[in-house]
Amino acid sequence: MNQEQIYRLLCQVQSGTISPDEAAGQLRLEMEPEMKVGNYADIDLHRGQRQGMPEVIYGEGKNVEQIAGIAAAMKEKDIPNIMITRLSREKAELLRSYKGLDLEYEEIPRIGFVNRKETEKKGKIAVVAAGTSDLPVAEEAAVTAETYGNFVERVYDVGVAGLHRLLHRLPVLADANVVVAVAGMEGALVSVVGGLVRCPVIGVPTSVGYGANFGGLAALLSMLNSCASGVSIVNIDNGFGAGVLAAKINRQSVSF
Repeated sequence: MNQEQIYRLLCQVQSGTISPDEAAGQLRLEMEPEMKVGNYADIDLHRGQRQGMPEVIYGEGKNVEQIAGIAAAMKEKDIPNIMITRLSREKAELLRSYKGLDLEYEEIPRIGFVNRKETEKKGKIAVVAAGTSDLPVAEEAAVTAETYGNFVERVYDVGVAGLHRLLHRLPVLADANVVVAVAGMEGALVSVVGGLVRCPVIGVPTSVGYGANFGGLAALLSMLNSCASGVSIVNIDNGFGAGVLAAKINRQSVSF
């Protein structure tokens, strides 16, 4: 329960809508820092208060029953915008059959949502992708940032093989508070963007590329050795991590 929710609860007590005992009961529930689900999960209920972003369910490696159990328990606590990342289409279809879960699914970033709420978008994050093959990772970053209340502008298919495409879009990047640059192959886009904008740049190497790309390792090393200053790098294909970091940077620039 955040400060706004506590204030509304106190206003309800003042107006007589609920009794002090009922309010105390709700606050006692909120004092529980965690909640066990079966013998496979221990949900961090206070992460949203500490970090401004609730716990996220990582879909890979979990079976459908585990994902459903965790999501249902979080929804029961009225945690908004429960994200399930790296969720395959097959698992999403099975999860849709669970009564009361009401799963929404975005296929390109492979993200599922439970208890999805519309959020006011503030500030500006630009997500730039080198090629169409990088879109799953770029969209994972963009959708994550949007979910956490950030306005996101997408600039896609502007890799260095056709540098003029990026140069035409520079006005879009000029007023961004942070840029997420997503690229595979040799990952050169990050250095180019880093040399053109004044805001922080988050580089995301992808596993897109031919054999010597080594599953994204070539792009990762290239970005880590960027000659552009003010560039930070997340792990290979980690669009979610980039979206969270971009959201935190954007929050320093605008009033949330």
